[in-house]
Amino acid sequence: MHDDVTPEPLAGGLKQRHLTMLGLGGVIGAGLFVGSGAGIQVAGPGIVLSYLIAGAIAMCVMRMLGEMSAAMPASGSFSVHAERALGRWAGFSAGWLYWFLLVVVLAVEATGAAQIANGWVPGVPQWAWVLLFMLVFTAANLAAVKNFGEFEFWFATLKVVAIIAFLVLGTLAIFGLLPDTDPVGLTHLTGDGGFLPNGWQGVVSGVLAVVFAFGGLEVVTIAAAESDDPVRSVARAVRSAVFRILFFYVGSMLVIVTVLPWTAQQAGISPYVTVLDSIGIPSAGQIMNIVVFVALLSALNANLYGSSRMIFSLAEREEAPRALLKVSGGGVPRRAVLASVAFGFVSVLLNLEWPDSVFLYMLNSVGAVLLFVWALIALSQLRLRRRIEREAPERLVLRMWAFPWLTWAALAAMAAVFVLMLTDDTARPQLLWSTGATLVVLAVAGVRELRARRA
Repeated sequence: MHDDVTPEPLAGGLKQRHLTMLGLGGVIGAGLFVGSGAGIQVAGPGIVLSYLIAGAIAMCVMRMLGEMSAAMPASGSFSVHAERALGRWAGFSAGWLYWFLLVVVLAVEATGAAQIANGWVPGVPQWAWVLLFMLVFTAANLAAVKNFGEFEFWFATLKVVAIIAFLVLGTLAIFGLLPDTDPVGLTHLTGDGGFLPNGWQGVVSGVLAVVFAFGGLEVVTIAAAESDDPVRSVARAVRSAVFRILFFYVGSMLVIVTVLPWTAQQAGISPYVTVLDSIGIPSAGQIMNIVVFVALLSALNANLYGSSRMIFSLAEREEAPRALLKVSGGGVPRRAVLASVAFGFVSVLLNLEWPDSVFLYMLNSVGAVLLFVWALIALSQLRLRRRIEREAPERLVLRMWAFPWLTWAALAAMAAVFVLMLTDDTARPQLLWSTGATLVVLAVAGVRELRARRA
């Protein structure tokens, strides 16, 4: 068991505050600030339950991942754990699927930020903004890792402050403590069709709309390998992140559907903007646009970091070209960074050709990949927990709750989401695209495994 932990050739430099804010900031993005509106439209006030269910799945996955990463820190995180637990095919599949997910999503984030910037400065075309963002964040990730940590710390801080301010203002408005506001009580929660205007089917549709917004939490366990004290750092970051994120997400939704009728939300307009406008906050739309803009760039930065470390780890295990192992004098895997950012630069051309539709097609191609990765994390934890307990129990500084029952419950919940996506007209295309990508990766993994056995 002790051979399982080998020191990373990457430089350290990430401090506890960097990891804590990375855990918070990595998941607070446009999915919350803008995408939550789609969930409210299908679930009504029941969106609070949708977020609780989706958040509970994400919290379980993070606890499992935190347990394994604290016991065996590695820059490949769950890809390394999957290989140890289930075999090379699983490590290969988890690593490449997650890398594929991150490089597509970082291009989506660059496109989203470019759309906002294009609204501010229409004279600069959307593709030029994408190019600018890719150049800036490539440079930031090619520098020392502590620079990435500082970037992400301040980005995440702004997002967290914005949500806390929103929660405070919203709560004051609910009790009529702001100028020109009257107490609203529970009128909007229970009126306008009731708490579940579309029944439990609405809550289920809400889960499908919001579950992917929790993607990004995993990056904190990848970053832990480059922190000053990986074992303690990842344990503390996971403990603090999961509960705070659930508080921010569920708290925000509760404020939004209490202050205004759920029918007041409009597609494409941030529910946060709608609420701030209704309680008379001047320039609410522009303020939230700035926050969403920062959130997108922050997630882009975190995903570029996570994808470069994942492909570096794959190269370490000979699951990716060995040339990617070249590390700079400052301990940064520069070739891995450049390989990961390549699709971001391809997206510049896609934005040049199809600026209006590229966003949707890219999202559809990766929609359900996150669920496949989460399922591999849960299966890995089921196997590794027993092994660690038997061979090195002192490494279990962070433990999964109610093991193994809660792990099995999380797997059952993920399976249910897959089935529900098949029956949902909106989610089905995402599942089919993502399943296609997953099957390709699994086929390649299987071929490699056969060749290795024959050799």
